[in-house]
Amino acid sequence: MDALSYKTPSLKAGEVRRDWWVVDATGLTLGRMASRIAFVIRGKHKTSYTPHMNCGDNVVVINAEKVRLTGRKLDQRIHLHHTGYPGGQRERTPREILAGDPGELIELAVRGMLPKNTLGSDVFRNLYVYGGTEHPHTAQEPKPLNLPV
Repeated sequence: MDALSYKTPSLKAGEVRRDWWVVDATGLTLGRMASRIAFVIRGKHKTSYTPHMNCGDNVVVINAEKVRLTGRKLDQRIHLHHTGYPGGQRERTPREILAGDPGELIELAVRGMLPKNTLGSDVFRNLYVYGGTEHPHTAQEPKPLNLPV
């Protein structure tokens, strides 16, 4: 009977070990990069993945303004948000978002791939996006996360 009594590991809050990863977004396709980042910050790449906990790693994205969108999505896709006031629906294209805050486009893509509950909000805090090559997380010694182009 011992061979059949496997236990599924379930982490406790104190047992979570977080690694730091850095992704250079230069030339990477937005959706493919965002899905891999969401996978890592959620913790699904670990053998100790626990679905109801934030057990993912921290990811730092640099060069966010150099991310690539295929086709004509840069001008044709529309991102909507509402101000909360009557008639307050606003729309922006990815080109306008990149012109303002380049990191916002990556954050929108990754946030859309996370759970829509408090766990998703918690996991989203593991993502750090910067427009240039400099970031304040060098003390954590992030390892490069190699993503396919």
